[in-house]
Amino acid sequence: MRNVLLVAAGLSLATGAIAAPDPVRGPVPSPALIAATKADTRTAKTIARDQYRHPAQTLAFFGVKPTDTVVEIWPSGGWYTEILAPYTLRRGTLYAAAPSEKGLAGVAKLRAAHPAVYAKVKTAIFPAVAGQPGVPAGTADVVLTFRNVHNWRFGATDQTQAAFDQMFAMLKPGGTLGVEEHRLPETMDVALEGKSGYMRRSSVIAYATKAGFTFAGESQVNANPKDTHDYPGGVWTLPPNYAEKDKDRAKYAAIGESDRMTLKFVKPR
Repeated sequence: MRNVLLVAAGLSLATGAIAAPDPVRGPVPSPALIAATKADTRTAKTIARDQYRHPAQTLAFFGVKPTDTVVEIWPSGGWYTEILAPYTLRRGTLYAAAPSEKGLAGVAKLRAAHPAVYAKVKTAIFPAVAGQPGVPAGTADVVLTFRNVHNWRFGATDQTQAAFDQMFAMLKPGGTLGVEEHRLPETMDVALEGKSGYMRRSSVIAYATKAGFTFAGESQVNANPKDTHDYPGGVWTLPPNYAEKDKDRAKYAAIGESDRMTLKFVKPR
């Protein structure tokens, strides 16, 4: 199945030839990026979610290169870290940035299990206040945040704009911000952003634009038309969380993971 998907995305496995970018999925992943998604240090649990998260196509759309200085915001258990660490290991730099040392526990666990791959991963606090070890300003080529904007939006205090401002500051001029987030249809009540886990596309673009970013495009690689966005338990009703436990589990499994926007922004030169 994986080979079929790669051929459909434009990579001929027989010849290595690269075809034109897919208009929905975006640029074709490089061989190095595909190799990173197949790293033998990835766990079976994370690989099982590739069918929903499309990591190679997503990172290709964001233009992440193995020589880049990459900042992964709030990596949690390290789902994307398992790909980004081997991808940047030899020629790039990877920062894992979380609100506290507790938020970096997943990265610490990966480092303990595979020190040769994760020992170079740098850590930082985000959002950082004065005196905390944040990502140095103007040093990152790419900042990536996967399904975090809603956390900043409905926390004890709304940290969303401050988060976008700090991501803008850490990027070099011309650097890229890649945002993947659960998508709330524009026709649905904006108040749902405060409790459902979904965010409107227009809201995310507004936060980024206010911070100084230029909107550079989007991909539908992580779209899911089966998602109805209207669950009593919010987005966490769907896999992998299954907030309703065994109630209607087969129904939610058939829907799959959430409908997500995949947006790219650039810090002006």
